[in-house]
Amino acid sequence: MKKQPLFALALVFTSAMTAVTLAQSTETKGTLTIISSLPRTGSANAQTTTIVNGIKLAIAEVNGQVDGWTIAYQDLDDASPQRGNWDGALEAQNANAATKDPSCVAYIGTFNSGAAKMAMPILNRAGIVMVSPANTYPGLTKPGKGEPNEPMVYRPSGKINYFRIVPTDDLQGVQAADWAKQLGAKKVFILHDRELYGKGIADVFQAHAKTISVEVVGFEGTDSKAANYRSLVTKIKAVSPDLVYFGGTTQTNAGQIAKDLRTGGYEGMYMVPDGCFEQAFIEAAGDSNLNDKTYITFGGLPADQLLGRGANFREAYRAKYGGDPEAYAAYGYEAARVVLQAIANAKTMDRAGILAAVAATRDFDGVLGKWSFDANGDTSSQVLSGQTVTNGKFAFVKVLGG
Repeated sequence: MKKQPLFALALVFTSAMTAVTLAQSTETKGTLTIISSLPRTGSANAQTTTIVNGIKLAIAEVNGQVDGWTIAYQDLDDASPQRGNWDGALEAQNANAATKDPSCVAYIGTFNSGAAKMAMPILNRAGIVMVSPANTYPGLTKPGKGEPNEPMVYRPSGKINYFRIVPTDDLQGVQAADWAKQLGAKKVFILHDRELYGKGIADVFQAHAKTISVEVVGFEGTDSKAANYRSLVTKIKAVSPDLVYFGGTTQTNAGQIAKDLRTGGYEGMYMVPDGCFEQAFIEAAGDSNLNDKTYITFGGLPADQLLGRGANFREAYRAKYGGDPEAYAAYGYEAARVVLQAIANAKTMDRAGILAAVAATRDFDGVLGKWSFDANGDTSSQVLSGQTVTNGKFAFVKVLGG
């Protein structure tokens, strides 16, 4: 019998949530496992916990079963206590574990773009589809946007198995520079954490700033393990930038940089990318050091700005978990829904069939609006947003993309 699309089977709206129910068979055909790999140790845990909650919510909405197949879920940690952040060795270990589990048909991750580089070739050789809710480094998918051997180095089989549902840094970095100019910045000092994601987005910001007549008066890498950045603040103040841009994450000390800028007497603007769009950034910086001159870009919309199915998701999340989701929770939920729909649509119930069904995702009507995967595995959505901090909380300012 021809399978129906997952969300066409039965979509029930209530005031609290969107519930997806599938006709259940009395006989289980077997178990299909979805594995996620995210940094569950360290300050990213609050953000990744809401991603995991989103994944679990999507699976619960189909009662843990699709077309008679039981859906199992395994939550793996790719962070180590020593780093307090993602660890390449652990990410490779998680990916290898997925390939050795014959029931594993999908891998949701990673959170960090650097971690993705470890997992992608391993999963590609095994033909396991990988759907990231958070990676934004362009070189993972886009030829000519990263290193010369990217992205083919991540595709040893010659086939594409990696997909992501967030806009990439070549979009976010451009929009961030445009927003900086709109905010009145004529001179900017750019910092980066020397990591794949952080330096990548800083490079994009710098390149675009120059094309829109915003003067770059400094470009420096930082030590993410430094106790403080007081000497760097002295150097920044000496050239009087209107805005300091940091390409990095909460885990690579964005909060400490904010703290040292303010206590060191810098009174200009401070802008950071989506790697800092989590409550942990505010806590690390100290609310007194973040004000209406602090700006955060995000490759999408925060949960409180989502409409339609997105608003339903937020209410369902609040009803189930008792609080608001952090920014990437909706992306974890959407990633899981994409995989579940692919399972429902797959012509063969194996890794190859489910991979092909994910690749065929078009006009997906989800919590992030209607979007498709392109030939590189990227989302067609180009919506980004800008936030500031008010009274210890993020506050939406505007939509930055289209």
